[in-house]
Amino acid sequence: MPATIARALRLLLTLLACALLVAPAAEAQLGVAPGATPADNAPAAEPPPIPDSLASPRATMETFLAAMEGLREGHDGALDQALSTLDLGDINPLVRREKGEEIAWMLREVIELTREPDTTRFSTRKSGKPFVFQTFDAGRIALVFEEHVGWRFSRDTIAALPVILDHLLATKQAEGIDVDRSDLPLHLRLRAEIPEQLRQRSFILEQWQWIGIALTVLVGVVLDKLIALALHGVVRVWRRRYAEGAFRNLDDDLLRPLGLMAMALVWWSGLNLLGLPDGVLAVLLVSVKFLACFSAVWGAYRLVDLLSAYLLDRALVTASRLDDAVVPLVTKTIKVFVTVMGVVFIADNLDIDITGLLAGLGLGGLAFALAAKDVAGNLFGSITVLLDQTFHVGDWVKIGDVEGTVERIGFRSTRVRTFYNSLVSVPNSTLITANVDNLGARRFRRYTSTFGIAYDTPPERIEAFCAGLRELVRRHPYMRQDNYHIYFNDLGQSTLNILVYVFFEAPDWGTELRERHRFLLDAVRLAHRLGVEFAFPTRTLYMRQGEDTPLPVPADDFVPAESDGEARTRGRAEAQSIVAATLGEGVRPPPVGPRGEVHQGE
Repeated sequence: MPATIARALRLLLTLLACALLVAPAAEAQLGVAPGATPADNAPAAEPPPIPDSLASPRATMETFLAAMEGLREGHDGALDQALSTLDLGDINPLVRREKGEEIAWMLREVIELTREPDTTRFSTRKSGKPFVFQTFDAGRIALVFEEHVGWRFSRDTIAALPVILDHLLATKQAEGIDVDRSDLPLHLRLRAEIPEQLRQRSFILEQWQWIGIALTVLVGVVLDKLIALALHGVVRVWRRRYAEGAFRNLDDDLLRPLGLMAMALVWWSGLNLLGLPDGVLAVLLVSVKFLACFSAVWGAYRLVDLLSAYLLDRALVTASRLDDAVVPLVTKTIKVFVTVMGVVFIADNLDIDITGLLAGLGLGGLAFALAAKDVAGNLFGSITVLLDQTFHVGDWVKIGDVEGTVERIGFRSTRVRTFYNSLVSVPNSTLITANVDNLGARRFRRYTSTFGIAYDTPPERIEAFCAGLRELVRRHPYMRQDNYHIYFNDLGQSTLNILVYVFFEAPDWGTELRERHRFLLDAVRLAHRLGVEFAFPTRTLYMRQGEDTPLPVPADDFVPAESDGEARTRGRAEAQSIVAATLGEGVRPPPVGPRGEVHQGE
């Protein structure tokens, strides 16, 4: 628990520091000088006309009483109407609405404890000296005329209200009169029940207010920890037991912002119940507002992550790979939108006017456009890639001197994982004019080679070997069977060269490697069975003693006079036997996939 309290105090001090930095800027953006009213800062060129609701002391009092009655009944707009009758120029603009509502109820209670006003006896004059409703030892309730604004309850009246109300309540209690305090602010009702020693002022605030702040902070932090721990466990169990696909990659702290939001709500409610001075309340509420807005934006980011996982799962079940590239772009677009809306939301809750900032951006539009030229080029490049479907995520591409597999297509760049496992970022603007070789889009993957066999191989064996290789192609499940060439092609310096020109119908490089491996092994087995020897660079020197000495002829089971048809039949038969023994007739193994294949026994 001490560690929790220490963390809570550190967090509160951090928020206070942020608030102290933000509050002056907010006031400057509002254009309201300390101690000034909005009317003081209004343009003097065309002042707005005085509304009829503030045209005279009678109109102001009637407006205030009607607004408070509407506020008591829950009518919309009643609070704004009541606040218009109060001169809140001395109240910090950041908490003017919150403190204004509290002051309005205090004023209504003072009026009810004094006497029910007879508005028909109130003055109807349009200007002049202040109109005094009631005078007390601690001050007076007066309405003051202000040019271009009208009649409002004066600042001195608002400043004296707490003392006047305390005096009236004490007087009524001393007289034995039971006062209905249900309309009073909660902090005043609480304060009335608090012992006198706790109502002593100590360093700006009363002691009970310091205790209330500490309890509010502690309750908020404890609630945050409990909610975060519970949600962490719920998400963890759901992700491990029930989630599928991309949802399994989500973080266990997915719902962490809800804890911060609950803490901010507790702090907001608690601080508003303590009746703090407007300066202290402004600093604290700015901190709480910032925390609430931050948690809301963070929560929106988490919702975008959930949406991204859902869209990614939907994209993986479709045959098209375009949506695989669109999903990350959509996710980033939404996050940028959330960020912009979050900044506006935070500025609005902190009462910061961003109109001037937007106007400043208009003045710097030219410089911004020049600076954003490359950004715009990259954006159009990504749009070009998506619309033309130049390549997709997972394709093997060659862009200039960069060759590898596409991992991600972003707003600014495309990331390519090279075959030596480095990650290269290619600016999308270069893709508009660059020559992109999409090797991953190949339907057939060509393989060409020359099999060199020994010079002493008889023609019958060569014919049988070529026929057997063709039969291997025809029976291979991943080889193109309508376009291949296998012929005795050349007489090399030390080999008889057989051209092998075939195509693999493989969906990826891993499958191509596996099937090439299978084909070459079958070719070696076929050569061994037919007695064909692969040659290597050698030179053979024959020493002839006489013209009648015959060359040695190897003994084998081939008949020299065997016809070409018989040789082909034998080669095909051997090839069929090899395929039946190694792969099996009619067997088509599945593709390797991105992780390759694990063979048994290896």
